[in-house]
Amino acid sequence: MNRRTTRTIAAALSLTAALAISGCSSDSDSGSGSKSGAAKPEMTVSGGYMPEPVNDKMAGAFMVIKNGSKTADKLVGVTSPLSDDLQIHETKDQKMQQVQAMDVPANGELNLERGGSHVMFMGLKSTPKVGEKVIVELRFEKADPVKVELDVKERTYNAKNSTSH
Repeated sequence: MNRRTTRTIAAALSLTAALAISGCSSDSDSGSGSKSGAAKPEMTVSGGYMPEPVNDKMAGAFMVIKNGSKTADKLVGVTSPLSDDLQIHETKDQKMQQVQAMDVPANGELNLERGGSHVMFMGLKSTPKVGEKVIVELRFEKADPVKVELDVKERTYNAKNSTSH
């Protein structure tokens, strides 16, 4: 009977150890993109455009980035085949300055618009014309990257903010 009790305890300890190890490995696998079980933010983009650039030195891009989740995020980078140097800019006190990231609030939006926050293309590889499309990829701290097709508009084009305000 003593031998039977020892085997039962050994089996129970083995089972407990196996469960603990499998629990640890699944935690580390699922923790690779989200913190404390929060859902990864889902971003959508609307109204994306670029006014036709005057030359190949620089251009701006504007859009509305919507975060449809309960998790706040940050826009941390932008890439495009049109330029190797894309920057995130904000305008404060009528001065434009580069920033490393911009907040995209939970269940909110980030408006990139003329006179305010925007994306700057520095050193264009070509000069897109009205009617063409420019591809950019937005990178976020938590959300998956989002590819956006920007319409090239007339230089004087200024989108009316058609989002709900």
